[in-house]
Formats: sequence, C-alpha cells, structure tokens
Amino acid sequence: METITLPLKYKDTPIYCWYVPPPIIKGIVILVHGFGEHSGRYFPNVVPTFLKANMAVISYDNIGHGNSGGKRGDCPSYGALLELLHLVVVKGKALVPNTPIFLYGHSMGGNLVLNYALRSKVDLKGVIATSPYLKLAFQPPKWKMVLGKAMLGLFPHITLASGLSPTGISRIPEEVEHYRQDPLVHDRVSPMYSFPVMDAGQWAIDHASQLKTETLLLHGTGDKIIDYKGTESFHNKASVTTLELLEGGYHELHNDLCRKEVLLIISTWLKKKRL
Repeated sequence: METITLPLKYKDTPIYCWYVPPPIIKGIVILVHGFGEHSGRYFPNVVPTFLKANMAVISYDNIGHGNSGGKRGDCPSYGALLELLHLVVVKGKALVPNTPIFLYGHSMGGNLVLNYALRSKVDLKGVIATSPYLKLAFQPPKWKMVLGKAMLGLFPHITLASGLSPTGISRIPEEVEHYRQDPLVHDRVSPMYSFPVMDAGQWAIDHASQLKTETLLLHGTGDKIIDYKGTESFHNKASVTTLELLEGGYHELHNDLCRKEVLLIISTWLKKKRL
C-alpha cells in the first residue's frame, strides 16, 4: 500500500493530507475521521476495503487533530471545517480528473460529510456516513450546557477534557486499549468545536429532505456516544438514503465485533454504483 503525502494548508495551518491509489482507479473516496482521533486509524480496515473496490482514498487530519496544526481540540469555526473539506475535495478532483467522488465520514466526520453534501454544489457520486454525529446519545447536565454556551461567547477557544469514556468505541477490549495508547488521540474540546457541531447535526436532520446525493447510513443500536435515533430521523426525512442498523453495535463499527458485516455492507453498496 503506497501512501503519498499531499501538500495542504488551511490558511496558515498546515494540514496532514495523504493519498493511497489502487492499481486501477474507478472512483475517489474523501475520508473524514471523527473527533479526537486521526486519519491513520482507518488504515487497518476501512482503507483496504475501498482499495479492493478500485477506489483511491484521500484523507487528512482535521484542524487540531493528529499530525495537522492547530490547538488540540479547537478550530476557527464550523465553517472552517467545511472549507477544509472542500479544499480536499478540490485536491482530489485535480489529482484524478473526471473520476466519481465519494465522501466517507465517521462520527464528527459523518456530520461534516452530510452537511457538505447538503450545502455544497459539488457533484458527488455518493456519501457514506457511519455513526454520524447528529445527536448525542446522552443528555449533558443543564448547568454544563449553560456554562458551555456562555464560554462559547466569552472564551470560545478554551479547551477542556471531553469526559467521554473510550470504552464506548468498541466491544473489543484490544481496540479500546489501542485507542487509549495512541499518542495522536486526544480528549480535548473547545466550545467552538463542540456546540457548532451539535447545531450542525440538528440542522442536517431538519434539512435532510433536501439531500440529493445517494447516501449510505450505518449506525449501531448500542452506540453510547451518538444516538442512532438521530440517524434514523435523518433517514426518515430523506429520500435518497439507505439505512443499516447494526444490532448492539458500538460507536466505531469498523473497529467493533460487527466490522466484517459493516465492511461488506459498504462494499456491496459501492458495487451497486457500478464502479
């Protein structure tokens, strides 16, 4: 597997961006990781699935994540996250012209790719969103929400520990331990990262009927971090989505007990696109 590093900056912030081509390219996948993690965590399972389907993969570490620049867990704005995603899409179109573009996003990445598909005029062949961050699976204490929104106005870029337990990502203890031991994983989050993403998740649900790109949604019913019912709501309002619920599945379906089933669902859906 040959990994090519691509030069990329968002304004003055260096962005770690990479590209993996298969021998025959029939499509491009722009892969967007979740909050607190990084794109390198998708090499063991997800990237090979796309390569076997003759899909080139382009991914990047988001602002404040992984090997990219920026304060850990902070970003300029939600708009900046969408602008960066657009830069990567443009880079993909230039790298392999006249090739179908797909978006793949997990958790916060799922939030971003769904919002991008709804708001952008770029012609996309398809979107895949796993455990998309549309609605939290728990209700934060009211005082915490009030304090957080006040800080969004006063100290939007201050970062605090998210407080989320890594045990919610997978039912496989070894995967949880890998997550804990990964030096590029962090649990910092600023009000500017958290509240706009939450708002964008609800916005996506409210505007799902406007989605025009065929989209595959996957979510585990045992997800303790992001509520699968938010994904269901999005699906029920849209007309171009396919929803696959994995019974008992935890947050990172591609690293969970059901990962073989999940990757097969994705491969089968891609084949239906006749690539």
